[in-house]
Amino acid sequence: MRGSWRFARKILFAALGVLLLLVGIAGLVLPGPGLLIMFAGVAVLALEFEWAARRVDFIRDKAMDAAEYGVANWFRILISAAGAVGVFIAGIVWIIDPTIPEVWIIGNHLPFGGVVTGVSMIASSFIAFFLLGYSYRRFHKENRFRKAKAVGPT
Repeated sequence: MRGSWRFARKILFAALGVLLLLVGIAGLVLPGPGLLIMFAGVAVLALEFEWAARRVDFIRDKAMDAAEYGVANWFRILISAAGAVGVFIAGIVWIIDPTIPEVWIIGNHLPFGGVVTGVSMIASSFIAFFLLGYSYRRFHKENRFRKAKAVGPT
């Protein structure tokens, strides 16, 4: 009985991990936090598969490097914050789903317009603000990507 439970658990985690990966891939081209969902899928797969656990370590290291690089100076911080504000505003516009000028095959409404898309964009902006704050608190004081200040002769 124990072996069948272990097999069922492996199948369940594999199915959930692959589903999250597929949703994350869709989130790369549709509004939403695609990379985070893909990482969650790999993390779920890592619970049962060694190859996925190795990928999680690599992805986590690269994500931490990117987070540290992103808060190395105020310009990068402000650009990231402006991007999050822009996504928030776009989410509100997508919820309203206004009539737009007809463009080629798009028609007179926003593509994928509606509440679900708008809410996912707003959620993405909140995630971006949270991650920006986390990165700032963790990396800004001792950031290895900042240029070393020139020290003159003493």
